This record gives sequence, C-alpha cells and structure tokens, in this order.
Amino acid sequence: MTAPDLTHVRRMWEQDRASAALGIELLDLDVETTDSGRHLGRARTRMTVTDTMVNGHAIAHGGYVFTLADSTFALACNATGRTTVAASCDITYLLPSHLGDVLVATARERVTYGRSGITDVTVCRATDDAVVAEFRGHSRTVRPPS
Repeated sequence: MTAPDLTHVRRMWEQDRASAALGIELLDLDVETTDSGRHLGRARTRMTVTDTMVNGHAIAHGGYVFTLADSTFALACNATGRTTVAASCDITYLLPSHLGDVLVATARERVTYGRSGITDVTVCRATDDAVVAEFRGHSRTVRPPS
C-alpha cells in the first residue's frame, strides 16, 4: 500500500494560526484503509492548559477543550485530501482539567458518505489517560469552485 498524500492537510495545519496560538501540536496524522477499501482520516494532537485558558472555577475553560478537539477533528476529516469543514459538532465534558494539564486529543473518522462524514474525538489527560471530553463532529466536503 502506498503512503497517503497528506500535503493538503499539512498545508492547512501550517496555516492554522488559531491552533498555533494556543500551542496545539500535531503528534500524528494518517489515513486508515478499512477492509472494504474506504479511506478514513486519523489525527492526534496535544495542548498544555496555560494560565490564560483557566476560567473562574480554576478549571480549563470548555471553549479551549472544544477548540483542541475541533482542530483535531479538522485534521482527521481533511487527511484523505478532500477539503472538508464542520457542519455541526457537539461535546460532552466528563472531567475537569487544570492549569498545567497536558491534554491529548485523538480523532478518528468513523464514516464518510457522499459529501458528509462523522468523526469522533476523545480528549484525555496525558498524565493518567483520564477522558476529559468526548466530541463528535459532522463534516461536509466543500465542492471546488466552478
């Protein structure tokens, strides 16, 4: 099997100033081929919770956890070379994270159908692998301009 061409998604990531400003690091990016021959994207990222990410309850603001998951979602659903954006997303917060916690987000494209897809992202604390949040994104491939 030949290695997937990740040029499109790597270019997208290099131009993602929002993720860079938050210190989100790309750890892994790949395409999985299923038994049925479908190509599905996968990605893994990491972010450290900084003092500007902590809310008035002394826990990581949910918006930052969401952004980490959303950025990882974008990597996974663009990994197969299709220009893809979010159609909708939701997140369930399971445990708080705190100042200094390192969060790791793992995204796996579950299914694609036509121009749509579903990608799941799990956000864990690196120290104990505890699940902080579960995110599900529904993607839509953008048609190239005519």
